[in-house]
Amino acid sequence: MKVGVFIPIGNNGWLLSENAPQYQPSFALNKQITLSAERYGMDFALSMIKLRGFGGKTEFWDHNLESFTLMAGLAAVTSKIKLFATAASLVMPPAIVARMASTIDSISNGRFGLNLVTGWQRPEYAQMGMWPGDQFFGTRYQYLSEYIQVLRDLWGTGQSDFKGEHFKMDDCRLSPRPQADMKVICAGQSDAGMAFSAQYADYNFCFGKGVNTPTAFKPAADKLIEATAKTGRTVTTYVLMMVIAAETDEAARAKWEHYKAGADQEAIRWLGEQGAADTKSGADTNVRQMADPTSAVNINMGTLVGSFASVARMLDEVATVPGTEGVLLTFDDFVQGVHDFGEHIQPLMASRAGVESPVPTRVPSHAPLQEAA
Repeated sequence: MKVGVFIPIGNNGWLLSENAPQYQPSFALNKQITLSAERYGMDFALSMIKLRGFGGKTEFWDHNLESFTLMAGLAAVTSKIKLFATAASLVMPPAIVARMASTIDSISNGRFGLNLVTGWQRPEYAQMGMWPGDQFFGTRYQYLSEYIQVLRDLWGTGQSDFKGEHFKMDDCRLSPRPQADMKVICAGQSDAGMAFSAQYADYNFCFGKGVNTPTAFKPAADKLIEATAKTGRTVTTYVLMMVIAAETDEAARAKWEHYKAGADQEAIRWLGEQGAADTKSGADTNVRQMADPTSAVNINMGTLVGSFASVARMLDEVATVPGTEGVLLTFDDFVQGVHDFGEHIQPLMASRAGVESPVPTRVPSHAPLQEAA
């Protein structure tokens, strides 16, 4: 099973809690995490794009780097790990994204791929005067379908004359083209989103569900298999999971309960309001799940809480779900979390057998993730 890390491009990672590690994003921090992931044989690192945060006492995601420029920098300092940037397709023309992707492909020597998102949080784009209106919620996958066709034209042949409702190319050119096949990730869970991924993507992300229920995402994986049966293409599932690990189950559970006790209710309220804004037929269950107040302290992603051995066992269970190729991991503390995964969890995983382990190391006591924002 492939394993990636969802690097913390935004402040405080994925925990909306006053009791979680408080830190600002930086190139130095993401470089440290990505190099550590590469050292432990993790397969890829992915950065999101977020243009406006949720506020609250923790100023959650109010502080963010930009995805493409970050990954270009990481491409220059890594040598093996695959890198994915996220394109905010609503405000980034496909011809420009195609050229940026080709450039990072050159920097990384063929280790770059693209995550495409349609945009679901109105204030991100309205603040720039670039929100097209709420009707976009219902048509965003038609928009994205045209978008990716332009990308595929340019990457494949270096030229596009695509004519559609949203994009009209006039002998658009791209050179140099990527040296490697450009892999595209999407995260649609609605019928429209799944149909899009089955037709155009290489991988589809889905949220895990619940705490210590590693196979609860199976209905989403099954849905993708059904969708690809109609298109005849191979598109695999990657599952987004948070890992909160410690030497014992009790210690890990204590951390999780501490984070929940410090939940930033103001930021969570903002998340709920934005998630409820999408009432159109194109609404994705990913967004609905994120905004559910049940466990919004970590935006309701599937969470594995336990000892190193327990987390290894649960990750192996993830690998048993048909159509699943890998997981995308977040951590409560990314520096310590990647270290613990590489040193203590991965060696216990049957689904990672054969991944070479480096000589054990210790996490520096001055790790940036522990510094206050």
